Amino acid sequence: MSLLPETVRSLAASFIEPWTPADGLLFPFEAAFARETGGNGVGRISCCSSSVDPPAKALRKILESPGIHQGPACFDALSAKLVEHAGFKFCFTSGFSVSAARLGLPDVGLISYGEMVDQGAQITQAVSIPVIGDGDNGYGNHMNVKRTVKGFIKAGFAGIILEDQVLPKACGHTQGRKVVSREESVMRIKAAIDAREESGSDIVIVARTDSRQAVSLEESLWRSRAFADAGADVLFIDALASREEMKALCDISPLLPKMANMLEGGGKTPILNPIELEELGFKIVSYPLSLIGVSIRAMQDALVAIKSGRVPPPGSLPSFEEIKDTIGFNNYYEEEKRYTTTVSQFSTRRGTADNYTAQPTSRDYTEPAYPKVEVLQNSDPYDSRGLLSGIWSRTLRIKITARDGFDKLDIRIPAGFLEGATKIIPGCRRRRFSSGEGASDIDDARGDRIQVFVE
Repeated sequence: MSLLPETVRSLAASFIEPWTPADGLLFPFEAAFARETGGNGVGRISCCSSSVDPPAKALRKILESPGIHQGPACFDALSAKLVEHAGFKFCFTSGFSVSAARLGLPDVGLISYGEMVDQGAQITQAVSIPVIGDGDNGYGNHMNVKRTVKGFIKAGFAGIILEDQVLPKACGHTQGRKVVSREESVMRIKAAIDAREESGSDIVIVARTDSRQAVSLEESLWRSRAFADAGADVLFIDALASREEMKALCDISPLLPKMANMLEGGGKTPILNPIELEELGFKIVSYPLSLIGVSIRAMQDALVAIKSGRVPPPGSLPSFEEIKDTIGFNNYYEEEKRYTTTVSQFSTRRGTADNYTAQPTSRDYTEPAYPKVEVLQNSDPYDSRGLLSGIWSRTLRIKITARDGFDKLDIRIPAGFLEGATKIIPGCRRRRFSSGEGASDIDDARGDRIQVFVE
C-alpha cells in the first residue's frame, strides 16, 4: 500500500527527484524518504517459501531412521558451517565450548540464558541442518525451564538438552556436581513439554541426568525411567563409567532413542566407535570437545610460529581462496548476480494507478525534467514582525484544474511547508521566483493542470 494519497502523490511529483531503478517499486516521495532514512521509512514487500522441513521435524526423521548418527558439537556459526560442509546430518551446541569461545570462561554456570540463546540463533541461522542446543539446567526453576524452551524454539533449535543439576551447575565429567530432587527433576521435563505444547512446536526434548556421578548408577537409571514416563524424547545419562553401564541405559524404554557422549581427551565414559555404540543400543552420539580442542591447539601453534617471526606453514592452514569459499564468498557472488541490473533495463510511466513502476524497455533511461522551485524569503526571518515574518508569513496556493475546466482543488497553506519539504525530502529541487509568479505549472498524464503560486 502506498504511503501517500493519490492527489498529494501527484503534487509531490512536481517537486522531487524522479524515480530511478535503484528505488525499486516505490513512489517518488517514498523513494526519496527511503534514501534519506536508509530504507527504514518505507516497507518493501518480500516473500519467500521453502520446502525444507522445520528443524524439529528434520531431527525427528533422523531419530527414526536406521543406524547411529554422529553429531559434533559446534560453538559458533563458523564451526557449525564446517560441520554441515563435512556432511553431518545434525550437530549439537556445547555449553562447555560456547562458554570458552564466547566468554573465555569455564562451564560452571557463568554463561547466561540470554547469551546461549543469542549464540544459538547465530548458529541455527548459519546452517540448514538441525541443531540440538545445550539448555543446561534451564537456568532456574520450572518457570525458567519453560522460558528457556520457548527461547530455544524461537532461536531455531531442533532439540534441547535439559539436565537435573542444581544452580550453579558444574561441567560434566568434573568435580562438584549436585542434582535436584527426583520430584523436581521430573517436573523440569514436564515443564519443558508444556512449553513445547504452548508454543505449537515439536522441539525434541533430550532429558539428561548427572546423578550417575552425583549419586549412583541406580539413581540415574530410576530418573531416566521417570523422564521417559514424563514424555521425554531422548534419554541421556552423563559420565557413564563402563560398557555395562552404557548397556543398562539402552535397556530402559527400548523404543526411546538414547544419546551417548564421547568426551574426547580423557573423560569418564569409554570412547567407543559408532558401530560399537550402535550395538549397545545408542541412536545419537555427540563429540563435545573435538572442534574447540583442535581449534585451541591450532591457534597455539600458529601463535608460536608468528612470535618466532614465521607464518604458519601452508599445510597447517587453508589458502585464502579456500577460506573465502568456506565462509561463503563464492556463494554470495553467485547469488548477487541474480539481482544485477543496468539502467537501460528500466523506464518510468506516469499518470496511471501504478505510477513509477519499473518497466522493461529497450531505450536508455532518461530523467524527466521537473520544475525546480525555490521559495524566496527575507534575509532575516526573525525580524521585528515576529516569528511569522519571512517564509512563514507567505502563502502557498495550490490549484488543480481538470481538463474540463472545473477546479478539483484550490487551497492555500503556509509557504513554509514547501521550505520544510526541501529539508526533509532529499530529492526536492527549487528555483527562485517572485510573489505572484507561478512556482510550478504542469499538466499530468491524466490531463489535470497543477499550478503552484506564492502569495
